[in-house]
Amino acid sequence: MYIDPHAHMISRTTDDYEAMAKAGIVAVIEPAFWIGQARTNVGSYRDYLAHILGFERFRASQFGMQHYCCIGLNSKEANNEELAEAVMEILPGFAAKDHVVAIGEIGFDEQTQLEDKYFRLQLDLGRELDLPVMIHTPHRDKKRGASRSMDIIIEHGVKPEKVVIDHVNEETVREVLERGFWAAFSIYPHSKMTAPRMLEIVRSYGADRLIVDSACDWGVSDPLSVPKTAMLLAEQGISAEDVRRVTYANALSVYGQSGQMREEDWTKAAPVDQREKYAGNTILRGGQSPRVEDARN
Repeated sequence: MYIDPHAHMISRTTDDYEAMAKAGIVAVIEPAFWIGQARTNVGSYRDYLAHILGFERFRASQFGMQHYCCIGLNSKEANNEELAEAVMEILPGFAAKDHVVAIGEIGFDEQTQLEDKYFRLQLDLGRELDLPVMIHTPHRDKKRGASRSMDIIIEHGVKPEKVVIDHVNEETVREVLERGFWAAFSIYPHSKMTAPRMLEIVRSYGADRLIVDSACDWGVSDPLSVPKTAMLLAEQGISAEDVRRVTYANALSVYGQSGQMREEDWTKAAPVDQREKYAGNTILRGGQSPRVEDARN
C-alpha cells in the first residue's frame, strides 16, 4: 500500500485515479493550490475549496481511494492583498471540516513581504486548530526560502514534528532534518526531484522523516511517482521497511496527528459502488456499467 501525500487531483483524470488505485495507492492528500492563473475573487476560492473537500473526495472513493485535504492560501495569491484578506476570512471554516489533515500548502514563492504576512497568519491558524502544516518551498532561491520558512515556523511556536517541508532537494535536506522537520520530496519526470536522486537521498540519510510524493498537477507530472519510486528503491536494495516508511508510514504518522486520517479509513472502507451519486451526479457516462463490489479485496 502507498500514500501519495501531495497530489492535486482536481487537475487529474479518472484514468489517473484508476491507475493509482491499481498501483496500490490507497490514499491521497490534496493541498490547496495555485490553479495556473490568478483567481479574480474570493468566490472562486470558496468554490475551489468546496470542490476539493466535496466532489473530489467522492470521485476518489469511486475508485477505492481515500481523499484528504490541506487548506490554505497559496503563496502566489498572497501577493494580491485584497484577495488574500478575503480568503483569510473563509479559511478557518474550511480548515475545520472533515478530512482536513493540515494547513497548506503555504510558504514562499517570490519571498515578498505579503507572502511573509500571510504565511505567518496561516501558521497561527494551524497552531490554533492543532493541525499539521505543509510548507511549499520556493523553486527559486530555494535554500534561503527554506531556511527562512523554518525560522518563521519556530518563531511562531509551531513544533517541527507537526510540519512537512515539501519540495526538498539535496540543497535543503540536511537542514530540514537537523532542525527536526519532516522532509517531503516531489518526484517529477524531469525536475524538482527524480526517483534515482531520491534513492541516493535514502542511502545517505535513511528513511526517518523522509516522505515521497508526486505533487502531480496540471503540468508535466506523474501520478504514479510514489509506487514507481518504491519499486526503484526496492530494486536497488533499500529494505522493505524503509521503502514502506518513505512511501506510506511516515506520511500517515505526520498527517495522522490531525485526527482526521487513520489506517482504518482504507483497510475497513466500504466496498466501491459506482451507482452512488454526489449532488445527483455520477462519475459514469451513458452506457457505462458501474463497478459494484460485494466486499473489499
